[in-house]
Amino acid sequence: MKITIIIPFYNEEKRIEIERFYQIFNNFTQYNFLLVNDGSTDNTNTILDEFKSKFPNLTILKLDKNVGKAEAIRAAVLSISNTDFIVYYDADLATPFSELEKLIQFSIVHQNYKMVMGARIKLIGNQVKRSLTRHYFGRIFATIVSQFVLKVAVYDTQCGAKVIDFETAKPIFSKPFISKWLFDVELLKRLQKSHNLKEVVKEIPLEKWEEIGSSKIKRTDFFKIPFELFQIYRN
Repeated sequence: MKITIIIPFYNEEKRIEIERFYQIFNNFTQYNFLLVNDGSTDNTNTILDEFKSKFPNLTILKLDKNVGKAEAIRAAVLSISNTDFIVYYDADLATPFSELEKLIQFSIVHQNYKMVMGARIKLIGNQVKRSLTRHYFGRIFATIVSQFVLKVAVYDTQCGAKVIDFETAKPIFSKPFISKWLFDVELLKRLQKSHNLKEVVKEIPLEKWEEIGSSKIKRTDFFKIPFELFQIYRN
């Protein structure tokens, strides 16, 4: 099985944990890593080039200008010609790679699921560390998405660790996204046009996840969320 892991970067110079990335690239040589430099204006590109010089299983896609996470991942998917699964993964490493590996292996074994998503659920015995503000906002958001947009119960659309069958990914990434930040919801809505989500999507609770840094979403973006959700639903 060929797995391509997409990691978008935008002005991450001060946040990139270089040693952790070295460990990931060294320990998981069976995977192909596609790092997307989303028009960074700091030294992110230099760091990515350094990664590339050391690891043959790694390629870089450089975008001339910043287009946001949604379009950066879409550009990466459209640049891929041969793989079995695409994975997207946040550069802050909030999800330990060992957790992502579980999602990948589940997808390989259970290929009836076209999309496998990590879910950040606080349970007794696990180590999901998230601020109360983000936790409660996430629950309200998930309820709105479940009840009014997808009309299917979903716990965590926004977790930055997902595995998608490549043949499924190609059509749902074919067109530009309406929203920079809610594209995960839009992906599910696009997939729902041709599939029953209950049959092809699987959420798997993460054992470990830790909130890292502050959100890159601007306060003004929060006011756009209801409008963008309506646009996603309508389209």
